[in-house]
Order: sequence, then structure tokens, then C-alpha cells
Amino acid sequence: MFDTKIAIVIRDDLAVWQKLNVTAFLTSGILGATQGLLGEAYEDADGNSYSPLIIQPMIVLSTDAAGIRKIYERAMGRNAKMALYIEDMFSTGHDAANRAAVKQYASADLNVVGLALREDRKIVDKITKGAKMHP
Repeated sequence: MFDTKIAIVIRDDLAVWQKLNVTAFLTSGILGATQGLLGEAYEDADGNSYSPLIIQPMIVLSTDAAGIRKIYERAMGRNAKMALYIEDMFSTGHDAANRAAVKQYASADLNVVGLALREDRKIVDKITKGAKMHP
């Protein structure tokens, strides 16, 4: 149904709370970067309203530190637009601090724990090759 694919890749050695936190942040990055990706509000049979959700399915993948580095490098090599989460961001408390944490590193030195991208399906499959569906 969609020409594109949304993939979130999480480093497999993180604590469960960290995996959930990273996934939430990365989802917001994909949503914020793509016009028209947010659907309509939901309503139940009683007339209660609920916030809209992303219109497109997402997959959550998992890999080790070497695998996520390889996926990051493939994405960079293809100029894929991505959302990024690095380990230092676990100790920050707001957006400006998160951006400052990333800014202090060259791309080769980023300790990537998660990334998300939305590109053509085939490109996403090539970039994320080697990662497995998150258990």
C-alpha cells in the first residue's frame, strides 16, 4: 500500500525502558519530518475523541552495536534522512541538551543506540539488512 517503509532500529543491549524511550523519540522524529504522515483523530462508539496516529505501519528492528553502526553508515552513504538517538541522550533532560550531546561528536564517533528512517521500501531493506525484528 505504501511506496515507503518506516524502520526503527534499536541496539539490542539496552534496558527495556531505554528501548521504549528511544522508540518513542525516534517515532516523533519521523513524524515531525514528514508532512501528511499524521492521520485523522480517532473516535469510539461513545463519541470520545483520541489523538491521531501515524497513517503508515512501522517496523522495529534490533541489532548489536556493530550492526547499528553499519546501518548508520549505510544510511549516511545513501543520504537517507534519519532520526538519531545516541547514548549520551539518556542523561539529558530536554531537546536543547539532546542536540548539544549530538553536536559534540563527529559522525564517526557517535555512539548510536537507535535510528529511524522513512525511505523507499527497497532502500530501507538494503540499509537495515542484518537487523532482525525486535522480539
